[in-house]
Amino acid sequence: MLGGDLNVMLLCYGYIISLIVVSSRLEKVGLPVKINRKFLHVMIGNLPFIIPFFTWRLAPFLVASPFILVTFLASPISPFIRIRDRMKGLANLSEEGHHTGLILYSISFSILALLFPDQPYIIASGILPMAYGDSTAAIIGEKFGKHKLRGNKTLVGSVAMFTVCLLALVLSLYYFGRLYSFNPTSRISAAVATASVGTLVELYTPKGHDNITVPLLGAATFIIMGGI
Repeated sequence: MLGGDLNVMLLCYGYIISLIVVSSRLEKVGLPVKINRKFLHVMIGNLPFIIPFFTWRLAPFLVASPFILVTFLASPISPFIRIRDRMKGLANLSEEGHHTGLILYSISFSILALLFPDQPYIIASGILPMAYGDSTAAIIGEKFGKHKLRGNKTLVGSVAMFTVCLLALVLSLYYFGRLYSFNPTSRISAAVATASVGTLVELYTPKGHDNITVPLLGAATFIIMGGI
């Protein structure tokens, strides 16, 4: 491993740990747990933008994968009660009604990081819809949604998810396009398809499981539609 990769990895670890600490303490200033959890999702979703600065292909996976264990140990399903109690702040950020949400988020990120370390725009196509789109859908849908589509999912929430997904994906294409010398406009149709599929998958996936279905199916859609 090159020294530069180690420095970037340490930066990523520090970034993630800082986010977990900040998110777990936001409740003390009056913010609801749901907002704290979505803040963590959104900010973790920015990690694909750092991946181009790695030169070692395994480095992105080594950044993401340790947090599978961390989120498991902090979750209510962890058999290690003492460890779980010490990580109570992170445990409190678990998905309401589904205690493996953060674990699945870490798994999906790790899978994409392992498969596409040289193509972080594919990783972004899976992670950004979950990070930005789903978080927006949950907050906007809960506050303004009146017309239910499925369960507690609302029309305005789904519209918000599609809009934010598409915006995040398009902006990411222009960012990665400059680094990897491709034309972002040639991948806009793939971004539209990914945002559409992500919105539908989020609508029909049982609560909490969208942390793995949206990223993996989103990335698959992006690839199939010519995003590579």
